[in-house]
Amino acid sequence: MGGPSFSAVLLVALAMILVSAGIQDARTREIANWKNAVIALMAPLWWWSNGLALWPDMAMQIGLALIVFGLFVAAFQFGWMGGGDVKMIGALALWLPLVPLMWMLIVMSLIGGALTMALLIEHAIRHRTGQIEVPYGVAIAIAALIALREPLFNHFGVNA
Repeated sequence: MGGPSFSAVLLVALAMILVSAGIQDARTREIANWKNAVIALMAPLWWWSNGLALWPDMAMQIGLALIVFGLFVAAFQFGWMGGGDVKMIGALALWLPLVPLMWMLIVMSLIGGALTMALLIEHAIRHRTGQIEVPYGVAIAIAALIALREPLFNHFGVNA
């Protein structure tokens, strides 16, 4: 197995990509496909470094990610989320087991709701017309960083 040091390196790399994606989405309302691809492609390395068995562990993680991705594709079809957001959620679902993933999605929705409210208020104050574009990648990135906090600090022996 890759061990705790390799796992920590993967988590730090993931955190850096998430911060970059959140900043990019805030600035441009887009998330680069390569960032989502790297998140997804690093997941099997994460599984290996944490000793997940091919069956059933890895298979369950892939199945969970496919279900989550499918649900958010529906949100994309209704115009509720952007494609980059959906891809990032699907890629992150490869990293997180069910309970941490559910917590991430709950935190993401709370942050996303607060962000939407702030943008609606800003929109009204500036008397802007048209529909607002919410950089939901910001909420996704922050929620994922919160969900990843525990394994990251546990690898360094920090009790946070």
